[in-house]
Amino acid sequence: MTTKEPIRTDALIVGAGPCGLFQVFELGLLGIHARVVDSLKHVGGQCTELYPDKPIYDIPGIPVCSGQELIDNLMEQIRPFAPDFHLGEEALTLTPKGDGEGEGEGDEKDNGNGGGFEVVTDLGTRFDTRTVFIAGGVGSFQPRRPKLEGIDAYEEQSVFYRVRDPERFAGRSVAVLGGGDSALDWTLALQPIVGSLTLVHRRPEYRAAPASVAAMKRLVADGNMREIIGRVTGYDANEQGFRGIEITTEDGTEQISCDAVLVFWGQVPKLGPIADWGLDLNRRTINVDTEKFETSIPGVYAIGDVNHYPGKKKLILSGFHEAALAAFAAKERLEPGKKARLQYTTTSPLMHERLGVKPD
Repeated sequence: MTTKEPIRTDALIVGAGPCGLFQVFELGLLGIHARVVDSLKHVGGQCTELYPDKPIYDIPGIPVCSGQELIDNLMEQIRPFAPDFHLGEEALTLTPKGDGEGEGEGDEKDNGNGGGFEVVTDLGTRFDTRTVFIAGGVGSFQPRRPKLEGIDAYEEQSVFYRVRDPERFAGRSVAVLGGGDSALDWTLALQPIVGSLTLVHRRPEYRAAPASVAAMKRLVADGNMREIIGRVTGYDANEQGFRGIEITTEDGTEQISCDAVLVFWGQVPKLGPIADWGLDLNRRTINVDTEKFETSIPGVYAIGDVNHYPGKKKLILSGFHEAALAAFAAKERLEPGKKARLQYTTTSPLMHERLGVKPD
């Protein structure tokens, strides 16, 4: 299902990592409001997903900060520009609109993809945007899937990676795979409403909060659910549908009857659907120029680790530089015939107004 009416915007940023957040800032300084889409349910990208507590030493002017501190500071920095975030949504498709087909005010009519773009997410949200900024880092985070041939045919029917509504599984026979917070949280939420419940983890130690693990152990001890330590090595299905999974433990192989499997094995970064957007790719990255950081599609820019050009260095500070030049290029695209004027935040009254800085 898609939204009936598209959300119109001048700039859509795909990726809410540090470079995507700084892109909001650079666009905001030029008077361009942005919306941000990210497949994760929180901002921060790799900084918060992979190393929130690890120190970063190469951000200019900041001797040391953690990944989470960097994201917190960037969020504070962009607060004056009030960006709209669409988290937990993955941008699936990008479709250039024909010249003159744009629905927003002031759309270009004759400059490449002057009609802008339609971007649709996995939740059906439609964006009618005049420019797109891909700030996907090393790619969108995709769930780790079992390496079992043919199991993908049962996704969203019996095998689930992104789940939102526990009531969807009421009365069903459910197996939860994983040992982190998400796996344990869903185990505890599902137990009162499902017909039967089995938690499968590859080792006895869990990465979840101790209180959640203790609560799960009590349910097991009381006979309200099962806990199995082992690996998923197969599944069972026939013409009637999905029937269960095969678990290999130290004692042998066991068949678990279930009609729903919820997989919480973490996520891995992949270029994902962006690879099908018709962009000029360099393996798993996107080729851009070094003047505008524009891709092979006019009006679509790529910054940060997701892009490639001669001499590219995958550093956060490089992505910040790229965001600045991409913003100026977008400004001139949005206002054809006008030169985007450089103004300094130190002295410009207009910059102070946009930043909410009160004059002395």
